[in-house]
Amino acid sequence: MRKKVTDEQLEECIHKYCRDLTYLAKQGRFDPITGRDEEIRNSILILLQKGRKNVMYLAPAGVGKTALCVGLAQQVAADKVPGYLKNARVIEVDLPSMAAGTNSSAEFQERFMPLVKGVAERYHDESYPKFILFMDEVHTIMPTCHGSAYAGLSEVMKPYLTVGDLHVIAATTRDEYRIYFEIDPAMDRRFQKIYLDVPTVEETHVILEAIKPGYEKHHQIKIPSDLTKLVCELTQEHMKKRFQPDKSIIVMDGACALHVLENGTGGELSVDAILNFMATEISVHPAALLDNRQRQEFAHAKALRESEGKAVFNDEDEGD
Repeated sequence: MRKKVTDEQLEECIHKYCRDLTYLAKQGRFDPITGRDEEIRNSILILLQKGRKNVMYLAPAGVGKTALCVGLAQQVAADKVPGYLKNARVIEVDLPSMAAGTNSSAEFQERFMPLVKGVAERYHDESYPKFILFMDEVHTIMPTCHGSAYAGLSEVMKPYLTVGDLHVIAATTRDEYRIYFEIDPAMDRRFQKIYLDVPTVEETHVILEAIKPGYEKHHQIKIPSDLTKLVCELTQEHMKKRFQPDKSIIVMDGACALHVLENGTGGELSVDAILNFMATEISVHPAALLDNRQRQEFAHAKALRESEGKAVFNDEDEGD
């Protein structure tokens, strides 16, 4: 059957206004996703169903809704999904990019329609892999979300969701879901909810330990485990309005950048870099974050690591 949206038109739309997360996962572009195995499994379980096969992630900003979708893409890329989802393409829809330069909702929808229509008409064609559209801040597509450039887009998608020709993973906060999404029963019943809990300090530390090799490679410095733990504890105590793990990842990355700026590469992330970066983030003096005794403890730990490293090096020399 001849398709109204050609392969070239669909790929052009994806290239312009989306990110192919599965392709990027195959290229190794993402850090490992840790601690979300159950949520990823539940996402796959929902996508495999015949009826309500669309997923709704509900969590505060910074908890890892996009990261969870990346984790799913990594599972697909590693061929760790059932045959139905083999070679699936997890596509993140960039609504701000799609809306840029448009002067009306009709003009915006002209850009969106080739994507949703092209994906929908390939749903039943077994020669194509499954397309899974990821839409963050999904409450902004609802008609009642006044001031949003995408308000009303849900009405365009609804017919395709109703007949079951789309796989959608959507994400928003619990409050925004309740205010904008839940009041539309037709949309509400098309999705199954997955609630993402905010990671604890200990869980956040495991996440930072899992992803820090990528940051060490980028910044060309070592990040000791006791300092990743310090980052988690400080952000938990002093950055109350933000959520883990995002705030700890931001501080670790920023502290590494500050350390390289002031000391160059090749060394070890310092406590001072963490404190100074955090101080600028929350507008406090670095001394308010850590007392002298604690600073001395970290300095002692660093000196111990260095002495142990020299001892190992000397032992290897003697063996030669």
